[in-house]
Amino acid sequence: MGIGLLGVGWMGEVHSTSYRRVPIHFPECEGAARLVIAADDLEERARGAAERLGYREWTTDWREVLAHPEVDAVSITAPNFVHREMGVAAAESGKHFWGEKPLGRTPAETAQIAAAADRAGVRTIVGLNYRHPPAVQHAQRLIEDGVLGEINHFRMQFVASYSANPHGALSWRFSRELSGAGILADLGSHAVDLAQFLLGPIARTTATSAILIPRRPKVAMGSGTHFTVVEDAAEYGDVENEDWVAALVEFERGLKGTIELSRVIVGAEARYRFEVNGTRGAVAWDFERMNELELHLPLANGEAGTARVVMGPSHPDFARFQPGQGIGMGYDDLKVIEAYRFLQSIADGQQREPGVREILAAAQVLDAMERSFSSGAWELVGR
Repeated sequence: MGIGLLGVGWMGEVHSTSYRRVPIHFPECEGAARLVIAADDLEERARGAAERLGYREWTTDWREVLAHPEVDAVSITAPNFVHREMGVAAAESGKHFWGEKPLGRTPAETAQIAAAADRAGVRTIVGLNYRHPPAVQHAQRLIEDGVLGEINHFRMQFVASYSANPHGALSWRFSRELSGAGILADLGSHAVDLAQFLLGPIARTTATSAILIPRRPKVAMGSGTHFTVVEDAAEYGDVENEDWVAALVEFERGLKGTIELSRVIVGAEARYRFEVNGTRGAVAWDFERMNELELHLPLANGEAGTARVVMGPSHPDFARFQPGQGIGMGYDDLKVIEAYRFLQSIADGQQREPGVREILAAAQVLDAMERSFSSGAWELVGR
């Protein structure tokens, strides 16, 4: 099937290499990707997709990708402010799409994309990759199978230091118009999806937020990312969306828990962590140690202990990538799993998770959190 790429940044490169790796790790996949055409506003990056990534053609107009007769599906890896236009147009063109979160600047835009995809009957996958590690999949099964007993505690942190430097560039991610929400959309999309993957739908929430670094160095559009540091900048501009969020959540099952989000914390590079406790045991995972679980269960002698469980071929999808326990999988491997799910969904016509419905479910929770910033009250999800 012919693949088009909308946005040739870092994530566009990850999508492209992931397509090419699918036959190696999932040889049974019925869908094979052929990289046809890539688009980016910057000619240098668009041209690079052909020279480095293997696309046969390139363009600076993403609409040409959707109009191309050999394109069956597209990856949407451009910034948030074009997600709605690209996603709706892709669906209306009959193109299946693999889109990066948050799939729109606002929950309303996410809903428009999801509705367009449903109307068109196209297959979708969304880049909610933190539900794919074998350790996370194993933890979800332990919870679902009742190994931990009745779940009574939940806490999660998705905190990172990528914007902790006050000289970090004022990229589009810090603009309300271009990005929508700040850390709520960026890591919050992942956190809420992962929480609901583990424990089911969230029914209501109350949250608070803060902008901890209010001004940043200005850079020309497209010349820097949120990782770029600018020393001795001539001009600074205002950060318009939140750096930090703390939320209480209540799941439909009655369980209450906490979620903390930050992009400016010093000392946690990518601490994407959860802990789930039950009446008989507990499980914890941290992305910085992606291939491990902390598992607390009763021992045979009646005592209790916490074990470090290292992932291996007995755990979901691990053997696709590594032959033995202790040889770690990496971030890019999670995107290969997404690419496989996308291509196989197109080939057999069966929608797989996570697609537009899952990102919409997360967006509705994020919307309730954002409403709570102003109201200071518990807000119902999907109101």
